[in-house]
Formats: sequence, structure tokens, C-alpha cells
Amino acid sequence: MARVRLRRGFGQRLAVDLGTANTVVFRRGEGIVLFEPSVVAIDERSGVVQAVGEQARRMIGRTPASIRATRPLRHGVIADFEMTEQMLRYFIGRSGGAAAEVIVCVPSGITQVERNAVVEAALAAGARRAYLIDEPLAGAIGAGLPVGEAVGSMVVDVGGGTSEIAVTALGGMAVVHSIRVGGYELDEAIARYLQQHEQLLVGLEQAEALKLEIATAWAGESASDAAEIAGRDLVTGLLRRRAVTAVSVGRAIEAPLRRIVASVRDVLERTPPELSSDVSAGGIMLVGGGALLRGFAQLLRHETGLPVSIAEQPLLTVARGAGKALEEIETLARSRTQAAAAKPRRRRAW
Repeated sequence: MARVRLRRGFGQRLAVDLGTANTVVFRRGEGIVLFEPSVVAIDERSGVVQAVGEQARRMIGRTPASIRATRPLRHGVIADFEMTEQMLRYFIGRSGGAAAEVIVCVPSGITQVERNAVVEAALAAGARRAYLIDEPLAGAIGAGLPVGEAVGSMVVDVGGGTSEIAVTALGGMAVVHSIRVGGYELDEAIARYLQQHEQLLVGLEQAEALKLEIATAWAGESASDAAEIAGRDLVTGLLRRRAVTAVSVGRAIEAPLRRIVASVRDVLERTPPELSSDVSAGGIMLVGGGALLRGFAQLLRHETGLPVSIAEQPLLTVARGAGKALEEIETLARSRTQAAAAKPRRRRAW
């Protein structure tokens, strides 16, 4: 009998956490195989992609006029379909997943049109089949919460473009809320604060570096820290270095953090009493890059009165949860088929 030679990647299963800031790929049987910034650099004259991922990120703000380094996703939603397709094709190819079945993590608050765009981009990038999973559900699975049990668990996923808050139980999300506020809004708030209060113009990459170095969400957490940042003086037009304190950065990010906290409180208020008692006992699980912000857990603990835990390696938690869901991919396929069959057929107008 002739042996059939399968195409490379055929039969593989990948989970892709397609984030505004970073893309993480999990391959079944191996774990995390790729962690790269969600950035594409393209030559606008020829339309040829020059770099993807970390190499492209280094080009942001430093490229010639003909080369544009861009993030094709904004708030977890595809802003540039063609660039997203190119980026996914590169990441899936790097992960050895051409012709693979792929689960892609998406924010829970996006529309059906936006969900369809993610599926189309994954298929156009070379996936054999594509399925979607909501980020907070994947985050809860990855953090080891008892998602499949009749127990309420609360997860807060603060990413680069969105913050997802959900209470899970019996394999689904009982209450969920998504807001388009995340790490990039913190960076923009820092840059805006320096421009308004220090007359210093800095780029978002510098603002992010300052956030990672000294930012704190809780006033008592390393409030005496300070760091230097370089930018253009808006008064003289010359380059200037300025020492910035953690207190100043804390004031800068206070408004977007308040919006995230308000969303957490909103979900708690809408949680049914039966699940509220479970959440009160189990507390809140933090995942995503925002979990690494110093003092954020203390801030949530103070504002909600609940215990707050941070997942191990929070940047990888969502991808790992989606990776565990790869074992249930047949269930996802059946549910998608049933949902399509349940749609009412459109009557012909003639």
C-alpha cells in the first residue's frame, strides 16, 4: 500500500493569543513556541513586508520615510486586515503550523463582524480550520480556575488594548464585561502627562519603558522611585533629560486605572448571589500584562475587599488556556455547526 505523505503542519493544532501588544503561540504537545510583538514593518513603495515581530518593533519611530512599522491590531480588533494576515502567516509558519487547526483568542466584547474578520485572517494566513475562544475564558482555564465546575470564579485580564472581566461557571462566562482600556492607554496617559506638566514630548515606546520601570498603581508601593527620560522640550525645541518620579507616573495612569476598577465593580454588582459567594471565597485572578503593574493587585484588593492573586507568568496564561482548549476542538466545531444550523433561513423576496 502506498504511503500517504502529509503536508508539513497537517494535523497540527495551534492556539494563538492574538494580542494588541504581543502574539503568543501554543502548539499542542510542546507548549509555548512563539512570543513576539504584534508589529509589522512594510515598505510602502513596494508593499513588501520588511520585518515582523521583535525585529519590526525595533523599527517603530526609527524607519526611513518609505518604511512603516505598525501594529495591525487596535484594542484587540483588526485595524489592518492585510497586515494582520501577513503577520499571522509569519507567526503560524514560524510555529510549523501551516495547514493546522487553529484556535484564536479574541476579546469578549467584539462584534460578530470583527470575529468573522479574525477567522478570515487566520484562514488566509494558512490555517486549515479556525475557531475562536474568548480571552477571559481562556485566561481562567490557563490560570487553573475550576471553569468546568458549578463554582463561580472571577478573572481580570488586562492586556495591551483591552481589559476583560468575567465570572465563569459550568464551562462558560456567567457575567462578562470588556472595555477598550489597557496597557497602551496607560502609555498614552504617561506621554500626555509629561507633555502637559513637564512640557516634554516623548514617544509611546519611552512612555512604556517608564511605566515598566517605576509605575505603580498603589501610592505606597515604591513611591520614592524615580527614573530619567529623554524627550524634546516643547518650549526650547531642544532635547532634554528629565527625572520623573513614581508619584508623577502614578498620577498619570490614575484615570485609566479607575475605569478598569469601575468595570470590575460593575461585574461584581451584576454577578448572581449564588456565584457571588464563590467569588467572595475564591477572590480575583489577575492575568495579562497588566497584572505585572506594581501595586495593581493591592489597588483591586482595596477597592473590592476581595483577595487578589496573580497568575504564574500572566503574559502566557491566555495562550496556555487556549492550548488546553485544543483538546476540546471537536466540541467547538460541533457548537459552531449547531449555531449555523440554528440561524433562520432568509426568505427569497421573489
